[in-house]
Amino acid sequence: MSDNQTAPRTYQVIFMPSGRRGQIEAGTTVLEASRQLGVQIESICGGRMTCQKCRVCVEEGNFPKHGIISDSRNLSATSNEEASFLQKLKSPDMRLSCQATIEGDILLFVPEESRGQKQVIRKSATNRAIDVRPAIRKVYVEVDKAELGEHRGDWGRLQEALADQWELSNLTIDLRVLQKLQAALRDGGWAVTITLWQEREVIDVEPGFEDGIYGLAVDIGSTTVASYLCDLRTGEVLATESMMNPQVTYGEDLMSRVSYAMMHPQTGLEKMHKAIIDALNRLAASAAREANIQPRQIHDAVFVGNTTMAHILLGIDPVELGGAPFALATRDAVDVKARELGLRLHPGAYVHVLPAEAGHVGADNVGALIAEEPYRQNETILLVDVGTNAEIVLGNKAWMYSASSPTGPAFEGAQITFGMRAAPGAIERVRIDPETKNGRFRVIGEERWSDEWQIGLDVPLEEQPKHLAAGICGSGIIEVVAEMFLAGILLPDGRFDDTLVHDRIQWNGRRGEYILATAEQTTTGEPIIVTQDDVRNIQLAKAALYAGAKLLMNRAGIDAVDKIVLAGAFGSYIDTKYAMILGLIPDCDLEKVVAVGNAAGDGARIALLNREKRQEAVDISRWVTYVETAVDPDFQNEFVGAIHLPHASDAFPHLEGILPEQTAVAAANRPDRQRRRRVRG
Repeated sequence: MSDNQTAPRTYQVIFMPSGRRGQIEAGTTVLEASRQLGVQIESICGGRMTCQKCRVCVEEGNFPKHGIISDSRNLSATSNEEASFLQKLKSPDMRLSCQATIEGDILLFVPEESRGQKQVIRKSATNRAIDVRPAIRKVYVEVDKAELGEHRGDWGRLQEALADQWELSNLTIDLRVLQKLQAALRDGGWAVTITLWQEREVIDVEPGFEDGIYGLAVDIGSTTVASYLCDLRTGEVLATESMMNPQVTYGEDLMSRVSYAMMHPQTGLEKMHKAIIDALNRLAASAAREANIQPRQIHDAVFVGNTTMAHILLGIDPVELGGAPFALATRDAVDVKARELGLRLHPGAYVHVLPAEAGHVGADNVGALIAEEPYRQNETILLVDVGTNAEIVLGNKAWMYSASSPTGPAFEGAQITFGMRAAPGAIERVRIDPETKNGRFRVIGEERWSDEWQIGLDVPLEEQPKHLAAGICGSGIIEVVAEMFLAGILLPDGRFDDTLVHDRIQWNGRRGEYILATAEQTTTGEPIIVTQDDVRNIQLAKAALYAGAKLLMNRAGIDAVDKIVLAGAFGSYIDTKYAMILGLIPDCDLEKVVAVGNAAGDGARIALLNREKRQEAVDISRWVTYVETAVDPDFQNEFVGAIHLPHASDAFPHLEGILPEQTAVAAANRPDRQRRRRVRG
């Protein structure tokens, strides 16, 4: 480069919710930037501003986690033509990514309708036997007509009829129901159908006989939100709808969102609260459409989520959860009218939020407990809900401990160079030949492994892969690190073996990198690599989870568990063998390590369909002994040991013949690692 030439100016561009980021040259359109970073934005017209499907939102503010200040002025000015299009689309606050160019650091949110590749959210309902006894029921009642000289009032007459015909007494009535009561009685010829909540309150009145009651169970996760619309008579799941939690824009993990609320005291909580309420309304509307009903026919709802999600849902500032003593606004279950939260369900509908256990073990963990019921088992069970914040429960019918471990968003693809959410094109399975060190992989949306792909201009279109590799999702990250360890590319401390010479291994200074996908196998035409920093971030995440589990085992005085239950979308999809090879979970018979799906969501559904389970949830949440990992003096020691693959000192006899020989021998020779169960003190 000559003296009078300067390098082109670049800016940090971050796309949410995928989390993809990179330096982009000034003047590049947002659409082109998305392509460079492997983010798929819908653009049918090829940037001619005719399809208007490439809309993005600029998130303004200071984002210390990402190290940028994002401002709408860091994009080129909106032209009159673009502004006119956006006005017609009723999206004046958005931008068309084919028109806006990069002029500064920017954080952009790609809404669901603009995403070229939709998120694959694995939070479907599990088949469970549930005794259906909902909090809502309808009763048909015939009421005495009003007569001259009789002064009980229509509500008084209805109360007496309910007492005589259904033995219901001491009832209250929602004001909005009272407002339409007289018209309903007369339209129905003095016969009406009453909707009751908890046998205490009349929340609807309809002329004549009406059937059908519906409820919504929702798991509000840090990353994803899953909803289940249920028939409250039969217990049947009528529709399942899921979406990314739009709050990821304000932080990928819980502490980031707490920090956002702290740093934006006037607007932070309000923005995050509005984001989740809008998302819940969209999910309810979509589920209702699928079931061929109206959202106003949803009379009851049960929500679960971690404590931060519950606070933001209820419009409570989560700032106290950001530091010791991690105080909750309330640990109790909450019943609140849906309309008070801004939810567009039935006007009289209630939302029930399950109780929390402690500052960082919330209603989602309680939901998983009532779904799996480890407190009824003789076996000692380790229940782990793997996510950006892992909730861990250990125990049986005699005792139970719980804890929370800050695993961070690495398992979701964040903090990983080529990490991404689970979407078509994401690498989800990896195998590396220990002899040749060559890797092969499988991506979401393509059944064939990469070594079976045929790519090239001379290959018929139908024989080419449906999706090339776009990045690596959580299950792929787990497997590639574990496979690199098994193949000898990584040493037990997580470092690349610098004695290896291979065309798949390259060096960036003293830091190793592994080429997982070649340039021709990717959507961007650039290879997908796994760096030393990627490995380290996975080590930190898995060590936090393992240390939390080990802390509970130490507290209980046991060396091993009888069974491990992995819950959550991510926990359910990872290969249990690789989870153990990595040291994500303690040693256990692999046949006794099971994935149960979205146990938190199932718990919400159980509480929706059975009101007695709501009280059981309260009782269990008080019975479990919570262990605060953040201030436990032993946590750091356990964390340091768990950084190694699979562990610096703990043995894994159930991985005998699988782990590299030197690792297995070293562990077996440690006299302090005898696998002997101790009696709990």
